[in-house]
Amino acid sequence: MTEKKRKLMIRNATMEDLAAVTAVEAECFPAAEAATEAEFRQRLRDYGNHFWLLFEDGKLVSFVDGMVTDQEDLTDEMYERADLHQETGAWQMIFGVNTIPSCRCQGYAGQLLRRAIADAKAQGRKGLVLTCKDALVPYYAKFGFVNEGVSESVHGNVVWNQMRLRFCER
Repeated sequence: MTEKKRKLMIRNATMEDLAAVTAVEAECFPAAEAATEAEFRQRLRDYGNHFWLLFEDGKLVSFVDGMVTDQEDLTDEMYERADLHQETGAWQMIFGVNTIPSCRCQGYAGQLLRRAIADAKAQGRKGLVLTCKDALVPYYAKFGFVNEGVSESVHGNVVWNQMRLRFCER
């Protein structure tokens, strides 16, 4: 018996993805850390092209999102104010790397991170910045992110590490 081949598709988000993105976020993060539908509505309006969505057989199962800015460090204000997005900014911030629990450990988040990294590089960014909990530092290091230590972020009343992937400047 052969395993059914899954149909995977990666694309950027549109406002029509609002409900699905909000549902995946709620499945992946505790309420204190999860973005709300209203926050996602603003993010999609201001930088939907900086959402990378992965669909399995037509269902959203994973996404990565974040704004672009000239600020070097990811701040809590960025989560709350989508209007701080600067399309020509130097740094691609990553706010969330989400995969629904039933689809984890299949490489989906990695595919999306590689796509976000490739897009940021192609767009001439200096690199990408994200924050994560201690347990995920080794995971992001596999993609070239370097731990810069504890972030000033207190988002969701959690201790976060700031990690940066810097592209070589020519």
